[in-house]
Amino acid sequence: MDERHNTASKTRTRLFATVASLAVAGAIGATAVTTGAVPVLAEPARLDQPIQAPSFADIVETVSPAVVSVRVKAKMQPASDQGPGFSFGMPGFEDLPDDHPLKRFFREFRGGPGQDRDRFGRRGGQRPASQGSGFFISEDGYLVTNNHVIDGGGEFLVVMDDGTELSAELIGSDPRTDLAVLKVEEAREFTYVDFADEANVRVGDWVVAVGNPFGLGGTVTAGIVSARGRDIGAGPYDDFIQIDAAVNRGNSGGPAFNLAGEVVGVNTAIFSPSGGNVGIAFAIPASIAQNVVQELIEDGTVERGWLGVQIQPVTSDIAESLGLEDEKGALVAEPTEDSPARSAGIRAGDVIVAVDGEAVDSAKELARIIGNYEPGKSVEVTLWRDGQAETLDVELGEMPGLDRQAMAAPQDEGQDEAAGSALADFGLTVTRAEDGEGLLVTDVDPDSEAASRGIQAGDVILSVNSQEVSSAGDVASIVDDASEAGRKAVLFQLRRDNANRFVALPVARG
Repeated sequence: MDERHNTASKTRTRLFATVASLAVAGAIGATAVTTGAVPVLAEPARLDQPIQAPSFADIVETVSPAVVSVRVKAKMQPASDQGPGFSFGMPGFEDLPDDHPLKRFFREFRGGPGQDRDRFGRRGGQRPASQGSGFFISEDGYLVTNNHVIDGGGEFLVVMDDGTELSAELIGSDPRTDLAVLKVEEAREFTYVDFADEANVRVGDWVVAVGNPFGLGGTVTAGIVSARGRDIGAGPYDDFIQIDAAVNRGNSGGPAFNLAGEVVGVNTAIFSPSGGNVGIAFAIPASIAQNVVQELIEDGTVERGWLGVQIQPVTSDIAESLGLEDEKGALVAEPTEDSPARSAGIRAGDVIVAVDGEAVDSAKELARIIGNYEPGKSVEVTLWRDGQAETLDVELGEMPGLDRQAMAAPQDEGQDEAAGSALADFGLTVTRAEDGEGLLVTDVDPDSEAASRGIQAGDVILSVNSQEVSSAGDVASIVDDASEAGRKAVLFQLRRDNANRFVALPVARG
């Protein structure tokens, strides 16, 4: 009995010693256990110096008072219930008595004469047309927005950052660059912002967009400059900055700021298959906006020089066919009738490579250079013609309206099989055009170079390498000359629906 007792006592002693050892080890290697309290856990993992993410709060606080919502009311004639035939758009209701419940309902619903409503005209002479964004550029109330925001508007309302509503008048607009200037007449000094130096804007820079998406009022988003020099087909002066800040409907006309609170661009368009933000937005660069806005404030309109040429890019094939070293310049498809270009002697097939010594890198660049001159300005145009450079003096005219465009005329597709001749090497079958000008393309081999470059039956070949052609033999002779001169391609001038264009076809396939 004593032996069992002693054994149990020794066992308890060893157990207590083991527990005591563990307690000591725990006290040394971890947080000590306080008497009668819940154990204190080890320190969580964290950085001693937290990473400071960029905050745009200071910028937003500074510039937000300069950004406004622009609401536009369009003019419309109120419906009239006077005179015969008035039926509220509902056939069969013309002869309803004036006190008939249905007639009273339609009058109330559609809005009869003399029934005015509130400032956004849900009945009466005006109705909401659009809403967008804008920003003040002077303390006396000039502000910038998009032309497409105010287009067709009769009255303009500006909603400030603090909710104040002010009337504005239209000073001027420029559809070609999609810019407009409004003016608020108010006895106060407005907070305004400046345009940035666009030369310092780089791809990857932070931008902050402030605007009025979906009519929600002042909304801020941020992103970076994704690309520069984007051409989205909006007009002849496309040179957009692409940003990935969230821009949606209603942001139009609002500013995109750099981290100094300067406007690097005017938010204008988005790429969106769904209609919402997908991270691709386009802003008019500050340099373009600043120049246009200044002209609108001074004159109410923008006057641009006009050369009067239909132009297209110079591709590698076209450059090769003309003996140009680089794919630069603007190829003249056709000078416009009664234009300064035609009067000065510029011809289809010329490549404009410089204006007043300034190099023309592309067709878009030519449009921008000429547009920066005033009408009446005399400029020196450098051409590449017949394998050498020539210079012409041109007095620029005034840019015509946006709707100036030749109407298409149907092509006579009559064919004379007996006169048909095959330019088999190019995959073309041609015949003399009925008016005697050029060769009518009657058939195109679908597997040919001509087909791959878009030549179609019905096109008229006017010239090859700037030499007029009236037979397949003329074409063959010109191609032989080009081949002997070491050219790898020849340049076809084509007419389709009264519009000219040029296509280079490789001689190697001939």
